[in-house]
Amino acid sequence: MNASIAIIGTGLAGLSAAQVLSAAGHEVQLFDKSRGSGGRMASKRSDVGSLDLGAQYFTARDRRFVEVVQQWQARGWVAEWTPSLYNSQVGQLSPSPDEQVRWVGSPRMSAITRALLGGLPVHFSCRITEVFRGDQYWTLLDAEGESHGPFSHVLVATPAPQASALLAAAPKLAGAAASVLMEPTWAVALAFDTPLDTRVEGCFVQDSALDWLARDRSKPGRDHSHDTWVLHATSAWSRQHLDLPKEAVIEHLHGAFAEMIGCAVPPPSFTLAHRWLYARPAQAHQWGALADADLGLYACGDWCLSGRVEGAWLSGQDAARRLIEHLA
Repeated sequence: MNASIAIIGTGLAGLSAAQVLSAAGHEVQLFDKSRGSGGRMASKRSDVGSLDLGAQYFTARDRRFVEVVQQWQARGWVAEWTPSLYNSQVGQLSPSPDEQVRWVGSPRMSAITRALLGGLPVHFSCRITEVFRGDQYWTLLDAEGESHGPFSHVLVATPAPQASALLAAAPKLAGAAASVLMEPTWAVALAFDTPLDTRVEGCFVQDSALDWLARDRSKPGRDHSHDTWVLHATSAWSRQHLDLPKEAVIEHLHGAFAEMIGCAVPPPSFTLAHRWLYARPAQAHQWGALADADLGLYACGDWCLSGRVEGAWLSGQDAARRLIEHLA
């Protein structure tokens, strides 16, 4: 019997690869340190409904990704989001001329990865700390000291800094992953019992600690019981305040939001802060995926390409294709 393929990470890149491998008849087993799938496309359940704290929306430019997004739309996993979009510069709000089509998971961002995962075998709350190869097969070691295997191939689909440690058996791949600088992002959610008196539903912010904000209820399929907003700080501000207590982060970003939104902002009835340590790669790469085919070790992720949701999906496709080609 053929040993199955291990995939570490159930964000979009890992699940994109898992779909291709599974469709080609290969047995896969997935591992994720979190309690659910999605990675940075995960949604957080809260007292005010589900919140998209990571990826806010995505666009589709590559023909292959455009086609798959249309399939997702037909299945009800995604919907087009057409927010009333603004720019904020030097404290001035102006309508944004940006007209590209934006997509969101429906009824929450994590709907996409949850649907892609389907019934594939997965180990959640399982942090893989080491990947090592015996004479013929791979074994994974988790943080509890348990080992998993044997596996014929291992595909690492985690953010680059975490991937470099898991790729130690292939120094070239580990070095490439280690060279990728990932930027952090502080995300804050604020909920108000009565809707704020503003037309803004999404805003790109300049000259502020804030980089972006979105009105969650403007996204299709979302909870309307509260007026919930998600704020993202800039990478620079997040890096400078990486270890700031969550209460202080909320206070600061709430203040910046109140200053720029152009209407009265009462105290929120609910607040939440989340630190994305590896939110996005600092620059784009053209690797597609990383592979040591002789060893049977592969890596994929948005950091192998554009840093965008589309990049994550394309990278997963590329890694799976390379693996299948090597087996042929």
